[in-house]
Amino acid sequence: MTGFSAIDHAHMAHALRLAERGAYTARPNPMVGCVIALGEQRVGEGFHARAGEPHAEVHALRIAGDRARGATAYVTLEPCAHTGRTPPCTQALIAAGVARVVAAVRDPFPQVDGKGLDALRAAGIDVVSGLMEAQARALNRGFFSRIERGRPWVRVKLAMSLDGRTALRDGTSKWISSEAARADVQRWRARAGALLTASGTVLADDPHLTVRLGDDTPFAPPLRVVLDIGLATPLDSHLQDGQAPTLFIHAPDAKVSEPWRARERAWVPMQDGGLDLAATLAELARREINEVQVEAGATLAGALLRAGLVDELLLYIAPVLLGESGRPLFGGIDPVAMAQRQGFMVLEQRQIGPDLRLRLQPQPSAAAQGATPVVS
Repeated sequence: MTGFSAIDHAHMAHALRLAERGAYTARPNPMVGCVIALGEQRVGEGFHARAGEPHAEVHALRIAGDRARGATAYVTLEPCAHTGRTPPCTQALIAAGVARVVAAVRDPFPQVDGKGLDALRAAGIDVVSGLMEAQARALNRGFFSRIERGRPWVRVKLAMSLDGRTALRDGTSKWISSEAARADVQRWRARAGALLTASGTVLADDPHLTVRLGDDTPFAPPLRVVLDIGLATPLDSHLQDGQAPTLFIHAPDAKVSEPWRARERAWVPMQDGGLDLAATLAELARREINEVQVEAGATLAGALLRAGLVDELLLYIAPVLLGESGRPLFGGIDPVAMAQRQGFMVLEQRQIGPDLRLRLQPQPSAAAQGATPVVS
């Protein structure tokens, strides 16, 4: 967007870096950063760390003190104008006497959604928005997804061999990827609001689905979510150990025995022989989950992909071969023509130890776009 100076860009870029410091702790709130500046000089800065604690603007204003008067506030998300767990940030900015507010993006939350910008303008403050909007939306893609689409951002994490296999014929998958890749996964887990798996994976692998960062980085434990139609998860499995909050999603007619009555549960309708995945994600959005990381086998990964519910694929490719009888990446994906093939756009590629990590975004098939297949 034109109309912004190089100084504006520099301050907003710094505010976005500040916002990312809340990646592991701010949820369910969005990550927000704020810079208070007089020209090139930053006189205050802050980020939102946890729900219920002061917002980024308040932290920045406290540091700036009297220097905030006549300054510009750069905020990665529209300041709130309502009283929630904390007072409205618009009033703090007005009281501090800032002359200008630059917001990266409008907040879609119904209690804000333009009201913050309007309140600032009504107080005589010069307000502009749209600076580095794409970056700001990408930072809080889960929050925007939950508010605008009614479901969390869905990231499917998978590891595969060079020949596209996720496990041996007998299901053995420990370990395809390297220790470095597994450590990297922990960082992605830490930023997720929920880790989603299926009872089949629990029965086969008995995963912990906990976050192990290996340092003192603060994080809020993500909710462990198990899709379990008939509540068949063993009571002595790791997911029943109480180490992290856990939700079991089951069918409406599942038999709830006495031990299960004390567990956190929710039911969703059945669809095509399985749990309704769209309804599952809507339930997680109702619980204020912004990002879901799926860690399961080919069946659930394939079902989500076929339903158009995968927003991002986090794929680790290990330099090994598992052979033609190994298990595939996605189940139920079997195009009969090239026009039906599933395409992905590469968002990022990075070397993690000996493995290659790809972040990919599913693309509509050529057939879905109305393309005519080429016959040669």
